[in-house]
Amino acid sequence: MLGVIGGSGLYDLPGIEDLRRQHVSTPFGEPSDEIVVGRVGAGDVAFLPRHGRGHAISPSEINFRANIYALKSLGVDRLLSVGAVGSLREELPPGSVAVPDQFIDRTVARASTFFGEGIVAHVSMADPVCSALAALATEAVGRAGGTVRSGGTYICMEGPQFSTRAESHLYRQWGADVIGMTHWQEAKLAREAELCFASIAMVTDYDCWKEDEDAVVVDDILRILHENAALAQRAVANVAGALSAERSCGCSRSLENAIITAPERIAPEAKSKLDAIIGKYVKENG
Repeated sequence: MLGVIGGSGLYDLPGIEDLRRQHVSTPFGEPSDEIVVGRVGAGDVAFLPRHGRGHAISPSEINFRANIYALKSLGVDRLLSVGAVGSLREELPPGSVAVPDQFIDRTVARASTFFGEGIVAHVSMADPVCSALAALATEAVGRAGGTVRSGGTYICMEGPQFSTRAESHLYRQWGADVIGMTHWQEAKLAREAELCFASIAMVTDYDCWKEDEDAVVVDDILRILHENAALAQRAVANVAGALSAERSCGCSRSLENAIITAPERIAPEAKSKLDAIIGKYVKENG
């Protein structure tokens, strides 16, 4: 099943057939909203609006752990994060799409691991994006009629304020290509949950580094997002229809050698809490 987390401008996913809404409670609290489950084209899809319907949840207030845990518990094994970004490169104009393969973390106030409280695990994030799913996403956006760039670096800032000009220029010097506020936590938690992960980053503006462009404002972001909402929907349908039953990548084994804590040292309540994540490696009664 393909999981889709939609951000600014993508609050629902029209075209879902056999639709049902599911409320999922998790050991980490409530996800952003009900999850819409159904079929899009030839594939099964579970859709979750990142900020809730009506956009009531700020980036720093998103319960990322509950969102990923809820999708995992419904059977999602691939995850697409779709959302707005600012461009830090001339060649990524507003209206284009990036499918980044690297991230820089500038957040400071977010829970972004399922582990702790008696269980230690260290997953590799050297290559944080599933190359197979990213290739499908890139092709899907192109087939949907979008101008898409494969690869690049997404810098994730805390927000909710936008960058200063000094920060925007600094991030360009660091080699970042796009800037957003949400996808990095989703990438880290997807890796811990052994989900394939890819990002569809919808470019809405040039942040504030470009001297001949106005600084980013919300009205412009929403206008471009609304113009591109149909593109995102078509791309998601294309990905859902192209997924194979089996995964040939290593994402499904991300935790295989990552859990450091000895099984006998893990409390039964901790095993129960994380059963959907670690159950195939650490048994509740083991």
